[in-house]
Amino acid sequence: MEDKSLFIEFMGDSPTIRVLDYLLTERDLDFSITDMAKNAGIGRTTLYRIWDDLIKNKIIVPTRVIGKAKLYKLNKDNFVIKKLIEIDDKLILEELKKRSKARRVIVA
Repeated sequence: MEDKSLFIEFMGDSPTIRVLDYLLTERDLDFSITDMAKNAGIGRTTLYRIWDDLIKNKIIVPTRVIGKAKLYKLNKDNFVIKKLIEIDDKLILEELKKRSKARRVIVA
């Protein structure tokens, strides 16, 4: 089984958190619905169940259309998303600090 990300461990494991985790990790890219579901580790049906909330709360925004595929990305202008980005970055920094300290203890 794959390891859970720091964000998922902190926020809990749900389809919405998995999508947020994936979009936070790849925050500058845009994705189709299929790619988003696959890379977040959830089914398309599950993503469609939470889709309206993601759009309504302006968590994701449409970016462009390629053929029949509509692409979406994380709405980094959303205040809540800005705070989630801060949390994600802090979790990563804290984990790096812990690993750095642990490594110094082993080396010393």
